[in-house]
Amino acid sequence: MSLARRCSRTACDRPAVQTLTYVYADQTAVLGPLATYAEPHAYDLCALHGEKLSAPRGWEVLRLASDLTDRGPSDDDLLALADAVREAGRPLVRKTPPPEETGRETSRRGHLRVLSTD
Repeated sequence: MSLARRCSRTACDRPAVQTLTYVYADQTAVLGPLATYAEPHAYDLCALHGEKLSAPRGWEVLRLASDLTDRGPSDDDLLALADAVREAGRPLVRKTPPPEETGRETSRRGHLRVLSTD
């Protein structure tokens, strides 16, 4: 469940848990798990409005199995976050030493330098 996405129904401020899409060619309304990202032609619904959904006469409502319980972050999510924080906190170590300069700087243009070999 995403805290940033809310139910598409007017005046409903509950979090969205399901996504509704219409297949006009088949006259079918498909209600499934919350889509990964919000799309302009889909509607995010809360659990209450998902249960009460009805389709126009002659249309079929296809309800895909979805788990509406909020599981929170998994152990994998927490471990990945901890690894990312650890990696960001490590000092940057160069694997190869910088090449030795054999000349002296004669001019500079921006970040580039001209070295003479005298």
